[in-house]
Amino acid sequence: MNFHSLVEKQRDYFQQDNTRSREFRISMLRKLQSAVKSNENLFNEAMKKDMNKNPSEVYMTETGIVLEELRFHIRHLSRWMQDKRVKTPMAQFPSKSFISPEPYGIALIMAPWNYPIQLCLEPLIGAISAGCTAVVKPSAYASATSNAIAQVLRSIYPEEYIAVVEGGREQNTALLEEKYDYIFFTGSPTVGRLVMESAAKNLTPVTLELGGKSPVIVDKTADVGLAAKRIAFGKVLNAGQTCVAPDYLFIHRDVKDEFIILYKLALAKFFPGDTVQDMNTIINEKHFERITGLLDSGKIVEGGKTERERKFVEPTLLDEVKLDSPIMQEEIFGPILPMITYEDIGECIDYIVKHPKPLALYLFTKDSDIEKQVLNKCSFGGGCINDTIIHLATTHMGFGGVGNSGMGNYHGKKSFDTFTHYRSIVKKANWLDIPIRYRPYSKKRDKLMRFFLK
Repeated sequence: MNFHSLVEKQRDYFQQDNTRSREFRISMLRKLQSAVKSNENLFNEAMKKDMNKNPSEVYMTETGIVLEELRFHIRHLSRWMQDKRVKTPMAQFPSKSFISPEPYGIALIMAPWNYPIQLCLEPLIGAISAGCTAVVKPSAYASATSNAIAQVLRSIYPEEYIAVVEGGREQNTALLEEKYDYIFFTGSPTVGRLVMESAAKNLTPVTLELGGKSPVIVDKTADVGLAAKRIAFGKVLNAGQTCVAPDYLFIHRDVKDEFIILYKLALAKFFPGDTVQDMNTIINEKHFERITGLLDSGKIVEGGKTERERKFVEPTLLDEVKLDSPIMQEEIFGPILPMITYEDIGECIDYIVKHPKPLALYLFTKDSDIEKQVLNKCSFGGGCINDTIIHLATTHMGFGGVGNSGMGNYHGKKSFDTFTHYRSIVKKANWLDIPIRYRPYSKKRDKLMRFFLK
């Protein structure tokens, strides 16, 4: 495929104002809504093939979230598109001021493999709502799902409006050589730096949704049973292959033994009998080897079994983990939870603030002072108090990282904002022209100017 020709074709389509009207944008959102609903089985089969993902989990973490986002945009888009009147300074009298949203133009959306439907289609919804065209690049690692996404999008959109490019590193590199008006990338910090470097050549604005080691803290005042269950949920979901998964656990010494027992109990309830076979598998051999290599970083107190043929790693809890161990040097992206025992919350805060800012942080406590300390001193993308993961499953708050975990955010109106440029416009009246701003300057004019500009 000639990517330069493709991008120019989209630029031509955009510049003809095909995408700007409210009616067009909503009709395109409705097309996607209908297509996601009618192709649910196609997506379920693809995700089963790629990662052994259960259909219930596909809906909860992929298609259901996409459908909720679509519903929200269709409902609110008309209001978002309107110009917004704002106050005008007295010095600019007579005039009116307003903020006018306009689409950036041609967007490149590069999606990851771990949530290949959600993390591809959610930013696309923002691009469509904003009135952009888009080149969509799903991940080759989740090849069956990538093919399903391409099949669905090609069936409802012409490529001069929404185009899908399949392939791997070669296609990624070639795509980044083209000029876009916006780039939206989800993936690792390492690749994010390369994307930002490519974008800088054309001064193209970017959103980078990255990752990092997201800590979870269980204080001695926490409801330990609930904490164990909710942390286990966050760690088992998608086999831990979640950018906001609890990566490592600071556990207070007074409740560690109780937590271990209740974490085991939570896993037993999640997988009664031998139903652990129904759990997600690791995406490929490379990641399986990397994750299994981290099992030696501590003492296994639960789980630890692996199946190379299926690329399966059992939910695992590690004790006696040292801060300089291999598992603490990289994002795990697997169902292993390392525990570090602490006695004072200051130890946790000190460690977190001295390391790259994480995408998420989770705190389990009933102590409001502890909560304030952590929130005031630790910088992170987003998170939960007394839960994990769920902060991203809302259309009413933005989701994104900070520092090493990313820049920019999306979800709900934030997705529309991401692909929209807000123009500040002053419309000046012609019937009066106050002369104080014009030369020649004088003491009288200076006095009037100071009256208006205080």
